[in-house]
Amino acid sequence: MKKSAFLIMMCLLNSSLLFSQVGINTDGSAPDNSTMLDVNSTDKGFLPPRMTTSQRNVIASPAEGLIIYNTDEKALNVYNGMAWKSMIPSPEFACGLTITIDHMISGGVAPVNKTVAYGTVSGIPGETSKCWITSNLGADHQATAVNDATEESAGWYWQFNRMQGYKHNGSTVYPAWTITSINEPSDWLTANDPCALLLGNGWRLPTSTEWTNVDANRGWFDWDGPWYSALKMHAAGYIGYSNGLLGDSGSGGYYWSSSQFDSSNGWSLGFGSEFCDVYNGGKAYGFSGRCLRD
Repeated sequence: MKKSAFLIMMCLLNSSLLFSQVGINTDGSAPDNSTMLDVNSTDKGFLPPRMTTSQRNVIASPAEGLIIYNTDEKALNVYNGMAWKSMIPSPEFACGLTITIDHMISGGVAPVNKTVAYGTVSGIPGETSKCWITSNLGADHQATAVNDATEESAGWYWQFNRMQGYKHNGSTVYPAWTITSINEPSDWLTANDPCALLLGNGWRLPTSTEWTNVDANRGWFDWDGPWYSALKMHAAGYIGYSNGLLGDSGSGGYYWSSSQFDSSNGWSLGFGSEFCDVYNGGKAYGFSGRCLRD
């Protein structure tokens, strides 16, 4: 056989193998119709790649459905398109428990990769049946004071009805600040709600009515009300819509609701040393997120 003919035959053979089902140890039987890879054994198992959490987190652009064995957790991990999820059975959620979340930048919501443990609390006057997280979404930990101006306590900032979160260390915003105007007749859609996307089904941003109920029930007149409540809300500041600069860090707190005021403004809870109120702010501002679930 000529060399050229042999190469053509091998290419055809390799092509058929690439686009065919594969059976391993199937004793001559065709692979099951529902599989691309059918492995048959009664005394050996399938061994996926084994790696630590740190090694897993540097996988570039993991595909949805990617599976590894996490040697730190001693469990399989699956990437769901937004974050890595451990196959360790989770206890049934009860408010008051701490929830630990692996935030991943590849989901298009978290601005950086990091693992965060969120405390939860219920019984907040005005909305006693709701369960809330006790630190800002994306914060490393709860604030240490009402005027805490650190990035670790502030967490991330969001523009109204946008899923992308922003990290601001006081001098630099990440990712780049590009949206300077928002004009659309819509409340915050569930598909864009960072609480649902980062914490899971059931979690969401509060509505303007829920913020109003909490604010009015205990008579919050200034930042002492939010801070001395079980929510421990503090003055994390905001990101300016026109320039991406951090403002009022340590002197003002601004927390989005999911309710719009009009096409250009959304309702939010805002407070400082001499005020606390639910008011409307420009949708392109970057405000903090605080999540709840029914």
